[in-house]
Amino acid sequence: MLSLHPRSFVFSFAGAAVFALATVVSSFAIRWVIDNVILPRFEDGQVAVGTFFAGIGMIIGIGLVRAIGVVFRRAFASAGMWRVAETYTNQVLDRLVRQPVSWHRRYQDGDLVARAGVDTETTVSVIAPIPFATSTVLMIVISTIWLLIIDIPLGIVALIVFPLVIATNVVYERSVSQYYTRAQEQLGDFSAAVHESFEGVQVIKAYCAEERETMRLTELAGRVRASRVEAIGRRSWFDALTDMIPAIANIVLVLLGAARVESGNVTIGEFTSVIFLFTLLVLPLRLIGYALSELPRSMAAWIRIQAVVTEVVLDDPTMEIGTADTGLGIQLTGVSFNHEGSGLAALHDIDLALSLGKITALVGSTGCGKSTLTDVVVGLVPATSGIVALAPGARSIVFQEAFLIAGTVRDNVAFGNHADDDDVWAALHLAAADDFVCALPLGLDTVVGERGISLSGGQRQRVALARALVRHPSILVLDDTTSALDPTTEEAILSRLRSSLESTVLMVASRPSTIALADDVVFMSAGRVVAHGTHVELLERESGYREIVEAFEADRAASS
Repeated sequence: MLSLHPRSFVFSFAGAAVFALATVVSSFAIRWVIDNVILPRFEDGQVAVGTFFAGIGMIIGIGLVRAIGVVFRRAFASAGMWRVAETYTNQVLDRLVRQPVSWHRRYQDGDLVARAGVDTETTVSVIAPIPFATSTVLMIVISTIWLLIIDIPLGIVALIVFPLVIATNVVYERSVSQYYTRAQEQLGDFSAAVHESFEGVQVIKAYCAEERETMRLTELAGRVRASRVEAIGRRSWFDALTDMIPAIANIVLVLLGAARVESGNVTIGEFTSVIFLFTLLVLPLRLIGYALSELPRSMAAWIRIQAVVTEVVLDDPTMEIGTADTGLGIQLTGVSFNHEGSGLAALHDIDLALSLGKITALVGSTGCGKSTLTDVVVGLVPATSGIVALAPGARSIVFQEAFLIAGTVRDNVAFGNHADDDDVWAALHLAAADDFVCALPLGLDTVVGERGISLSGGQRQRVALARALVRHPSILVLDDTTSALDPTTEEAILSRLRSSLESTVLMVASRPSTIALADDVVFMSAGRVVAHGTHVELLERESGYREIVEAFEADRAASS
C-alpha cells in the first residue's frame, strides 16, 4: 500500500525517525539537567547561569525538533493514507465500470458499493499509525542500547519487556484475524441487503413488509455485531496486557533503580532518565498494539478489494456483434442464451431479420425471454451461441424502470454525451418531453432529485427515452418503455420516431394500443420466436398470439 504514494510516506517516516531520535535524546537532556542543574542547586545552593540556560536551551530545542517531527509524521502520513484510499477507490470503480453486465449480475450491488467505500476506508485505517509504529521500533532499539550503556541490569529489564510486548501483539493479531475477516464479509452482506432494501422501498411499503424487512436486516446486523463483539472481547484482553506489562516493568525499574542508586552504580540523573525514557515509550508501545490490532480488519478489507481489482476483465460481449446485411437493422441467426451457472435456456435457436428503419413490437407472455432477447441485441449479455448482426451505428436501450441521476434534466439527457442544448431539446421533442420540461421552474437546469423523484413515472420514462435518442442510435430498444404513458402520448412518440429517425426500433409491448402502432410484430413463447408478421396477420393465423392480445385487452379493461 505504501508503495502507491512513496513520497508522502518517505517524508512521514523521516519525521517519525527525527521524533524517535529526539525522544531518546530528551532522556539524555533530562539526565544532564538533573546532574548539572538541579542536584548542584540543592547540594551547593547555586548553579552557573550559563549551565542553567544551556539546560533550558537543550530542553526547548529538543522539544521543537520533536514537534517538527510530529508535524511531518502526522501530516504526510494522513495525506498518504487518503491518497492510497483514493487510489484503491479509483481502482475498484475502474474495474467495476470495465466489467460487462454479465459480470455484475453475479454480485449484489450493495456488496460492490461496500468494497469501493467501507472496505477502502477500513483498508487504509492501518496506514496512519505505521510511521509512528516504525519510529517506536527505532526508539526501542536505541533505548535498549542506551539503557545498557547507562546500566546493564536496567538494560536487561528493557530487553525482556520490549520483546514481551511485541510477542503479545503478534499472538493477538493471529487470534483475532479470523473474527475481523468474518465481520468484514458479513458487513458486505449487510450493506448489500440495505442497498436492496432501499431499492425496493416502494415494494416493501406496498406489501406492508416493513416488519419483515426490519427483522431481516436486524438478523444480518446481529451477525456483524456478534463477530465484532468477539473480536473486541479479545482486543480488551490485549489492551489490558499492553497496559499491564509496561506498568509492571516501571515498578521493577523503580525498585531496581533505587537499589542501583543506593549502591552508587548509577546517578540520580541516570536513574531519572531511564524512568523518563521508559515512560515515554509506553504510549508508542500501545500504538504498535493499535496498529497490529487494526491489521486483521485492514487485511480482511484489502482482500475483498483485491478480489475485485485483480479479477480479469471479461470480454465485452458487444465486440462479438457483427454487421447486418444491407437493408436489415437487426439480424439474428441461431441465437441461444443460457443463464450462467445453470442449464436453463432463456432463448432457443432464434432466427430473426428486422428491416432497417422499422418499428417492431416484441410480444409474449411473462418470462418468455423478451427482455433477455433485447439484452442480447444491445450487447448487455452475450449470446451463448449463434450470430448477432446489427446495422452500423450506436445502440441504445430504455428500460421500463427509468433510472435518473440526481442532477438536472440536461445532465440526465446528455449523460456523458457531448450534446449541446439544441441536441438535448431535439431529443426531448422526439420523446414528447419538451412541453413539460419547458414548464419546469428552471427548464433544462431543473434538478430532478435522486432517481428523478420530483417527476412522475411517465415523465421519467420520457427523459430516459430522450437520453437514448440524443445519441442518434441506429438500433433503439424499448423494454416496455412507454408503459406509464397514455395512448395519445405514446402514439405521438412513435410517430415522431418513425418520421424523424432512421433507427430500427424493437419495443417490448404489453398494451394492444402499442402493438397496433408497430410496423410488424414478433411473437415469442418459451424462449422461441413463434411468428413474425403484422399485427393483423398474427391475429388471423396465430391462436396463441390472439389469446395473449385478448388477455392484454381484458387486463386493461379490468384496471380502467
